[in-house]
Amino acid sequence: MEYLRIPKERIGVLIGKGGEVKRRIEAELKVKITVDKEGMVTIENAGGEPLATWTARDIVRAIARGMSPEKAMKLTHEDYMLELIDLSEYLRTPKAIIRQKARIIGTKGKTRRYIEETTGTNVSVYGKSVAIIGPIEEVQVAREAVLMLVQGKPHSAVYRFLDRKARELKEKRLMSLWKKPFP
Repeated sequence: MEYLRIPKERIGVLIGKGGEVKRRIEAELKVKITVDKEGMVTIENAGGEPLATWTARDIVRAIARGMSPEKAMKLTHEDYMLELIDLSEYLRTPKAIIRQKARIIGTKGKTRRYIEETTGTNVSVYGKSVAIIGPIEEVQVAREAVLMLVQGKPHSAVYRFLDRKARELKEKRLMSLWKKPFP
């Protein structure tokens, strides 16, 4: 059984219109989710896989950190993961957190979108945290790009890093296709 608290303003998103989001998570993972009006969430296994409770917990955490339910449900794929970066661990003042969140998002969302497009991940900046969902290697690249921005690196350096890593990941995927034996 897992217990966690989510922001009150995200309870409606977790439950969904007519309870559809909560029901979908419960049906796909065979878990039982209980949400109270204070944002306390209880997740218990209802006959699903042994790791279903943890997967459901990650989906709830992703929704709590600003992800849409559709993006959060990608976590049901076994090669996808959730990475949460707590900005308060790296920055001391609320002003610094606000400033760095703005750098991560970029003008009209350009930087966040660039990170998402080059890595194939989903990025959400919410509260004092950044949530990233995607395949494991791609999430690590996106995480590093976000941390570079938090450390004050210029956007141009981060974009160059992302371009280089995207090329490396693409080459790695192509090489793995070459090495597979023909049937």
